[in-house]
Amino acid sequence: MGEFDLQPKFMIPERIQGVSYDIAGQIKMIWEVMKAPLIVPMLKLGVYICLAMSLMLFMERLYMGIVIILVKLFWKKPEQRYKYEPIQDDLELGSSNFPVVLIQIPMFNEKEVYKVSIGAACNLSWPADRLVIQVLDDSTDPAIKQMVEMECQRWGSKGINITYQIRENRTGYKAGALKEGLKRSYVKHCEYVAIFDADFRPEPDFLRRAIPFLVGNPDMALVQARWRFVNADECLLTRMQEMSLDYHFTVEQEVGSATHAFFGFNGTAGVWRIAAINEAGGWKDRTTVEDMDLAVRASLRGWKFLYLGDLQAKSELPSTLRAFRFQQHRWSCGPANLFRKMVMEIVRNKRVKFWKKVYVIYSFFFVRKIIAHMVTFFFYCVVLPLTILVPEVHVPIWGAVYIPSIITILNSVGTPRSIHLLFYWILFENVMSLHRTKATFIGLLEAGRANEWVVTEKLGDSVNNNKNKTAGDAAKKTNAKSPKRTRSKFVERLNTLELGFAAFLFICGCYDFVHGKNNYFIYLFLQTITFSIVGFGYVGTIV
Repeated sequence: MGEFDLQPKFMIPERIQGVSYDIAGQIKMIWEVMKAPLIVPMLKLGVYICLAMSLMLFMERLYMGIVIILVKLFWKKPEQRYKYEPIQDDLELGSSNFPVVLIQIPMFNEKEVYKVSIGAACNLSWPADRLVIQVLDDSTDPAIKQMVEMECQRWGSKGINITYQIRENRTGYKAGALKEGLKRSYVKHCEYVAIFDADFRPEPDFLRRAIPFLVGNPDMALVQARWRFVNADECLLTRMQEMSLDYHFTVEQEVGSATHAFFGFNGTAGVWRIAAINEAGGWKDRTTVEDMDLAVRASLRGWKFLYLGDLQAKSELPSTLRAFRFQQHRWSCGPANLFRKMVMEIVRNKRVKFWKKVYVIYSFFFVRKIIAHMVTFFFYCVVLPLTILVPEVHVPIWGAVYIPSIITILNSVGTPRSIHLLFYWILFENVMSLHRTKATFIGLLEAGRANEWVVTEKLGDSVNNNKNKTAGDAAKKTNAKSPKRTRSKFVERLNTLELGFAAFLFICGCYDFVHGKNNYFIYLFLQTITFSIVGFGYVGTIV
């Protein structure tokens, strides 16, 4: 036996020796093995689906663009399309020719804005004996409840018929409060109900302009006013919201009103015929969009709606990212959940025309409430970046550039003053599409958060007051524990999902910069920055 036989023998593969063996190499090998038979076909299918959804959204936007042009150029004004006669003051009849109107103001811990809505409602130009104001307070803070009640008493002492109404619990949230309010004996003689959220400020002539449409047209159930925003210029976040909502009111609501006398009730700044609410089954709390639920059910019973773009009510936009995200979850999850619950009821309905069913199911629900969110997220934040890593899959330029550009231009008509922010609005909407798509799936699948209701935080004039605070006031509030609070607030602001997508898009952008041919890295890097801003929670602080 030789001396070398005494040494232990190890069978070491040559590939493991040296630097030739590494994890990255193994991952690359697995990727190459899976790419041709699995990744490429799946990604191609994703591209085809996204292109189909893009075409659906494009045709919908184009249709609404054409209709809105025709409406503005050739349609008669609402006063000419419908029977309309202003209600005049009559010395002989007194106020008896005015119908009795109920004003409902639902509230929940509205410390900053409760005086605004109550004061605006009490200042409406309508005979005091023909007006009933009902403040539906579901507040859980005893101090706020006391303040709201005292405000109601203050206006009551001036001769205003105002009632402070509370419940033992918050069953049904806003829908439950509105439903409970209509059950009260002192509102049984009311013919119409105007609803204003706590931050809404209708002009004094609001009822005088809206009610005559309902009086003169017995088949009309709803008159919806347009929202205007008192804090649109507060920060970049509010400017982005204004652009989206202005398109909704300028185009979507106007088109629905002009073509099918149907649109989704916005939940506030609208006047309902109480008989229509009762015939439709009243308020229901089965989704987080009780307003849309009621509108669809009333429409299926043949009632007509009217949107008045020149009748406006001032309101407040969420100025914090947290409040905006909660609001968008409710606005995206609720319609999807309602679509799941009502699609077959709409199909089986025999009281409305076939084309109106098509409009409600396809245009109103499927394209605007589901497809619009999904195509924005999956195409521009998932599929398109992945095609950079898989060059075998090609996205035609008309789908990647031309159609999105036209859709964006069509969306910009609502807010001409913000046209210079259009590019950043696109990037921001792509980020929010992640949140909206997630909420849409929760609604469609009726998952855990499908019925989550978080009241949108309203800051009122506190924002301006905070801006006016001096540096000395801020210095007085600092103490030894401030670094810990700052760190805690920073952690609370983090949105890990957005940060994860920022990292993914950054990797794709770097790969395209080195190996790509389409120069998508410019878009990807800008989208990465926007995802990062939202991920770190700073979008609400950019002015």
